[in-house]
Amino acid sequence: MSRLGPAQNRYYSVRVIFKRVGDLRPYPDHGYVQKQWAAIAPHQVRLDQLVTTKRTLDLEALLEEDSTFYGDLFAHVVAWNGELYLEDGLHRALRAALQQRQTMHARVLELK
Repeated sequence: MSRLGPAQNRYYSVRVIFKRVGDLRPYPDHGYVQKQWAAIAPHQVRLDQLVTTKRTLDLEALLEEDSTFYGDLFAHVVAWNGELYLEDGLHRALRAALQQRQTMHARVLELK
């Protein structure tokens, strides 16, 4: 059995929620603000195609019913170098997974 360090990529042989758990934003800073994100039409993305940009989450925020009250209703995903990075919406994605859903609606920003 091999032991992988936390910084190494992990690919799983069983069904998982996310493609990979990351801890940073490897793509260039896009500078988008909420108004610019709102102009991107949401569409469905598969949870198992997403790479997270946060390794931890606040469990209390996950369980709050009104956790999206002040934010965007849709997750923010950045497409860069063939990967889909979940920039904002980790709590929404986990809520979707807990409801046995394999997809969620997100706004996807394509970076070149």
